Amino acid sequence: MEHQVDTRILTRRELITAGCALVGTAALAGCAGEQGQAASGSFGSGSNSEVDPARQVVIAMNTSSEPAAGFDPLVSWGCGEHVHEPLIQSTLITTDENLAFQGDLATEWACSDDGLTWTFTLRDDVVFSDGEPLTASDVAFTLNGAASSATFEADLTMVECAVAASDTVVELHLKKPYNALLYTLAVLGIVPEHAYGESYGSAPIGSGRYLLERWDPGQQAIFRANPLYYGEAPAMERVVVVFMDEDAALAAVAAGEVDIAYTFATHAHQAFSGYELVSYATVDSRGISLPAIPAGSTKVEDGDIAYSAGNDATCDVAVRRAICTAIDRDRVIANVLEGFGKPAFSVSDGMPWSSADMEVAYDAAAAGELLDAAGWRAGDDGIRAKDGVRAAFDLWYSSDDSVRQAMAYEVADQLAQIGIEAVPCGGSWDEVYLHQYEAPVLWGWGSNSPIEVYALNYSTGWGNYACYENASIDAHLDDALVASDIEDSYAHWQLAAWDGEDGFAPRGAATWAWIANVDHLYFKRTGLDVAAQKPHPHGHGWSLANNVDRWTWRDR
Repeated sequence: MEHQVDTRILTRRELITAGCALVGTAALAGCAGEQGQAASGSFGSGSNSEVDPARQVVIAMNTSSEPAAGFDPLVSWGCGEHVHEPLIQSTLITTDENLAFQGDLATEWACSDDGLTWTFTLRDDVVFSDGEPLTASDVAFTLNGAASSATFEADLTMVECAVAASDTVVELHLKKPYNALLYTLAVLGIVPEHAYGESYGSAPIGSGRYLLERWDPGQQAIFRANPLYYGEAPAMERVVVVFMDEDAALAAVAAGEVDIAYTFATHAHQAFSGYELVSYATVDSRGISLPAIPAGSTKVEDGDIAYSAGNDATCDVAVRRAICTAIDRDRVIANVLEGFGKPAFSVSDGMPWSSADMEVAYDAAAAGELLDAAGWRAGDDGIRAKDGVRAAFDLWYSSDDSVRQAMAYEVADQLAQIGIEAVPCGGSWDEVYLHQYEAPVLWGWGSNSPIEVYALNYSTGWGNYACYENASIDAHLDDALVASDIEDSYAHWQLAAWDGEDGFAPRGAATWAWIANVDHLYFKRTGLDVAAQKPHPHGHGWSLANNVDRWTWRDR
């Protein structure tokens, strides 16, 4: 497998306390220019020069999007839940709007026949922002550092080592074939070996489209176009990102102090002068994990942390299939998401590796028939039982998410109609995690990568909350990762869902009940063109700004 790109043209592209939110809002006060437009240079006093308003944008992100440890790709931020391409660093490869791989630093790449060695050939005209050249040694340093980092969030356990074969060639040696590694490489920023240290996150040196001009923790980060960038110069010279909770972001929109701000469906009915509500396609799915083993089991993580596992109601596959069939997804979207979403049937709907066999039609009568056939009979209270076990369980959700709370109650109401009692239980994530293997949990997942399909469904996957182990499914997932070409892997991902006899789909193990794919909503100033967006992964965060260098204003 080999890919080549033209080296002549390579262009690329959730809360803090109320007090901190007020600080963030105060930082915006008096920063609006005439007619409510954000004034050039008004954010982040102390910048080196003024910027043409036509080449500046102010983005309001939720507070959890701020990297607590700074802008260091090897410390959580680079490849975490809110997957995005870094603005400060370059990546080996990247993806286009259709998620096809393209070169960034790499001009070509190839994999050995055994799938254990990836070779990347690099551009020879790239320098870091301090003027030092970027070479294969920097790439190897970054990959080895990420693989050995205790704080790096992506899975690189399959990496044996990275070696610089020359200044422009780097080899990545794997312990096992793992082609999905390319999706991680597409978002992993390359750091300079000569200038990397503990303080890197607060004063990063990179070779990407932007420099970090200023960072005021808890408030804002300001980026300036990198004059040494090897690709097409960013159309947006200055990017100001302000971190604020939902109410503060709405207030900033109302005051005309930001150009685009995240929001949720609960506020979609509001209107603000000079702004329009925009919706971007996502792979941000809400789904319920369904424990597939009886209660009384134990799940051990990290060698010594034991969790209770198993559930006597959902361990019956008939119950799990009935749950998948009894959820009226359209009703959830209408009642909870104000219509801003679409039915979800998997963690990766619409992706090239998704399977049509994951789809299940809403049919409460059919769900009841499944339960009847399996011997689940309704008691005097309307809740079904079998062999002394009631079809009842707690349904956990994160209590700081009003949408998940509303969704949990809506699903509970629907399941009650077929004789299943789901009791919504809200708690902090620390509380939720205590029950993750013994009770259904309402999760949010989704990324521009099939890696989550593997993690949530493989027998030893870190996200196998159902505790379902199946050698056939595992074999298909392994085959997907071994495929010599990414395109060839898609069929194997789909067979893992359903191969005609087995799979994790609703007609099979039914280990997940997927509900809705949540639209990402923003209030955007009229006249701002954010260019073509890739499908947004889970989380209102940096993915919006993946292509901020191509944003433009129509009226400035």
